Amino acid sequence: MKRLLLPALAVLSLTACATPQPTLYQPAAAPNGVGYSEYRIEPGRYRVTFQGAPGASPQQIMDYALIRAADLALADGYDWFRISDRLVRASSPDNPGPRISLGVGGMDFGRHSSVGLGVGTGFNLGQPTYGASVATLEVFMGRGPKPAGVDVYDARAVRRTLGQPA
Repeated sequence: MKRLLLPALAVLSLTACATPQPTLYQPAAAPNGVGYSEYRIEPGRYRVTFQGAPGASPQQIMDYALIRAADLALADGYDWFRISDRLVRASSPDNPGPRISLGVGGMDFGRHSSVGLGVGTGFNLGQPTYGASVATLEVFMGRGPKPAGVDVYDARAVRRTLGQPA
């Protein structure tokens, strides 16, 4: 029984370390804090930024920035918004893939000495974890029927499709 307990605890501790931290859809509390912020450039034009928590994927961060743009459009009485500029600063995964390590050590025992050489490999068993990512959108808002275009979004449809943020 004791032989099974130690490996089980080791697996559980490794799983807990690899669990990504959730990103909260909330106003950013402080500079570089997790959450959204916006800057009104002029009526119907905003710069929306979403700072993610470590562990959140760049796709999740972009979705939250789109949700915030939709919320602003609806709150100001607009029907749609167009993204004129977007920037995603995604951090690279903390554990990107296999790695090899080499170690050398020695010890002196008076008249005897020893030298050891070690080679090790490692690889990620879980999903990669990310540091903090940031998405910034510049959006123009409008009323009436949504114009054609790849970067034009219906604000109500974005809210329906992306759902309620966590």
